[in-house]
Formats: sequence, structure tokens, C-alpha cells
Amino acid sequence: MQNFIKNIIPYVIILLVVVIIRIFIITPVTVVGSSMYDTLVEDEILLLSKISYKIGDIKRFDIIVIDEPNDSIIKRVYGLPGDKVEYKDNVLYINDEEVEDVYATNDTNDFTIKDICISGLENDNLSDTEIDEICDYDTVPEGYYLVLGDNRKVSLDSRSLGFISKDLIMGKAVFRIFPLDKIGTIS
Repeated sequence: MQNFIKNIIPYVIILLVVVIIRIFIITPVTVVGSSMYDTLVEDEILLLSKISYKIGDIKRFDIIVIDEPNDSIIKRVYGLPGDKVEYKDNVLYINDEEVEDVYATNDTNDFTIKDICISGLENDNLSDTEIDEICDYDTVPEGYYLVLGDNRKVSLDSRSLGFISKDLIMGKAVFRIFPLDKIGTIS
């Protein structure tokens, strides 16, 4: 019996290390849908770094995984807290400066910060006056982010969900592990 315990201890340690890594450090995620096309394609498998934002900041254009009630979704960060973000005539403006949007695969309808705020409140049964009072700001609120999918025609993102709380961000998608011919970092 003592020999059995001695032989099994290394396997138990390996199992514990794998579980700890998967829970706290890195975990695989599968791309579902076409909202990030053509950067990411359905059924690709990515590695999600769960510690990236515990040791560093969320950066503009990072690809993140968001914990939504029905499923996790993958989007790209466009607006950081304090940023003024808007699309006008298919041109991206961040803090009133034109920024080339190299990730969008098709046209983006016009929107402002107020539009994003309103979209996040649409299911709250508020009056127009209440919505105007709540959405009386022109920058991304502290602790929140504005996210968009690369394939704007089909993407469920901040334009319909509103701002995304930092608490819902599970981590940063850092590496593609499948398909094998596309293994490598993603941007």
C-alpha cells in the first residue's frame, strides 16, 4: 500500500498543477460564430490568458473573451475608460482623432457614446427622460469598455449590449492552437 501511494503522488501533483493552470492562468476557448471574421473563424481554438489583466492593463484592440449569461463571446476592445469613441461616415474617431480601423471587414453604422449607453439600457423599461439623464456623458465610463466584432454586420457587441464591465472580461485571447496551419499569436 505504501508503495502504491508513493507511485501515485507524482500523478496527483501533475493533475493538481494542470487544474491550477487551467483555472487561474490559461484555458482553451473555441470561436463560435462569425463576428470576428476574418481575424478568427468559427471552431478555431485559442488560448485565453486569465492572468494578463491581473498583471497588466487592457489595451485598445486587444481580443478579449467576455462572460455573457448564455455563453462566452470574443470581441476586440475599442474604447477604454475615459475615451470618447464614435463612428461617423464609416470613420472611427477616438478622442476626436481619426483612427484607421484595420480590423473591420465591412462598413460600420454611425454611433456615439450616448448610442452605446442607450443600447445597454433598452431592456430596462426606462422613460426617455430617465435614459437621457443616465446617458448624460460622452466618454466610456470608468470600469467599462466599448467592444466591437471585426465582422460588424453580424456582431453582437457594444452597439447592442452597451458597455462591457471589466468584471465580465475573462481574459485576453493570446494564441491560436487550432487549426494547426494557423498556430501562432493573434492580433
